[in-house]
Amino acid sequence: MLMKPDIIRPNIKNFIKSLRDMGYTFEIALADIIDNSLSANADEISIYTSEDPKFIVTVLDNGYGMNQEQLIESMRLGSKDPDIERSKEDLGRFGLGLKTASFSQCKKLTVITKQKSKIYARQWDLDYLINEDEWYLLTPHQAELEALPQYELLKKLNSGTLVVWESIDTLESSSFTNTIYKLRDHLSLVFHRFIEGDANKAKIKITVNNIPLDPFNPFNENHKATQKPPLEKIKIENSFAFIQPYILPHHSKVSKQEYEKYATDEGYTKQQGFYLYRGGRLLIHGTWWGLNKINEAHKLVRIKIDIPNNQDHLWNIDVKKSTAAPNSFIKSHLKRILQNVLDKGSRVYTGRARPVNEVSSIPFWKVTLDSDHIHFLINKDHPLFELLKSSSTDSILLLNYIKSLEAFLPIPAIQSHLINEPHKINQRTLMSENEIIDLAQKLRQMNLSEEHIQQILETEMFKNKRELLLYEPNSSKDL
Repeated sequence: MLMKPDIIRPNIKNFIKSLRDMGYTFEIALADIIDNSLSANADEISIYTSEDPKFIVTVLDNGYGMNQEQLIESMRLGSKDPDIERSKEDLGRFGLGLKTASFSQCKKLTVITKQKSKIYARQWDLDYLINEDEWYLLTPHQAELEALPQYELLKKLNSGTLVVWESIDTLESSSFTNTIYKLRDHLSLVFHRFIEGDANKAKIKITVNNIPLDPFNPFNENHKATQKPPLEKIKIENSFAFIQPYILPHHSKVSKQEYEKYATDEGYTKQQGFYLYRGGRLLIHGTWWGLNKINEAHKLVRIKIDIPNNQDHLWNIDVKKSTAAPNSFIKSHLKRILQNVLDKGSRVYTGRARPVNEVSSIPFWKVTLDSDHIHFLINKDHPLFELLKSSSTDSILLLNYIKSLEAFLPIPAIQSHLINEPHKINQRTLMSENEIIDLAQKLRQMNLSEEHIQQILETEMFKNKRELLLYEPNSSKDL
């Protein structure tokens, strides 16, 4: 005969601490709240934040709203079976997002909803739960609701839901402004296809403190220099994944402002990789899932993947919707696609930077390569260097100075600036037009041989300024 099993309730205080420590950031947590609004077919979502006199965040939407039973069930931890079939528009899975995302940022979560002219409200107060050592779902007093931001706006809607975070203990006043900027950038990226109206739905309007978000499409799709290799369609079990590679324009093809926009604050190198979308919502981006290493030559490659919400288990998407791990079958297809795309992406990045040895004129620099080393050297066969050496009173000192320039070429600094701010690099302006004219005049006065003049005319400096050495500017020949 089986003995009656013991019932062991979790320690609420310890459980809540664990529940709050799931690795959400402020912006990822708020994105999870917006998912619920979109799943409720909202097309207007208003986020309000305040730090004065206390931190508070509210999210108001004009979606379907809930009746009292639906509200109570939505406040339950694990309110959904992750294995059941869901609506294609449902951006959730575990029935945890509303609670875990909120608890990660605040100690008091209030949800107020309106449906068929009736308003219902329920509240989790973590401090109250700990004190009472029981899972008591509270019903706030009407006076408490009336004092909440955006509550009056909810009352004017035909239907909708208002989520309120109070007792927020994850933000600091000194960084609050930067937190809001980061929030705006994150939401503009994560929900850009909804804001654009590119997710098979009407355009969604999302505002933060009454300022509408502009969508940030990370692929710069409308630029004529953006490459778009063929779309791949992969069948995975009973549904499909759509894979669309993009190769963004080289910095020489776009303005400085546009280049920096698509670099984002993290830079192109960290933004390369796969961009996984589920139901039009960006989940994960800037990762190769171990199929490729972060590489400067691939920094312009971004690959969009679209999946339906019935593939979550195949991609191992976590509760926060911020990490994923595709299975081996999916990885094999992604690896095949990568082989062609990475080669094209490398050519766009490296093809614009012509090796200094591959020029049609006599260069000032040359590159030597062997099995162990690459050296950038001043071209000592350059006709101007030969003139300088022959006229120098101490050629040994001159050569040693040149070797010092070569040995201490600041390659790390050059590389860093090429990565982060290539538009600011402009060596040509170091030598003005007047200085080139003065040099040409001095060379003419040296009575050089015809052969030497022809060599100098083939240098980078005079390749397109042949007239400076062939006749005197502003002389009678110009008349």
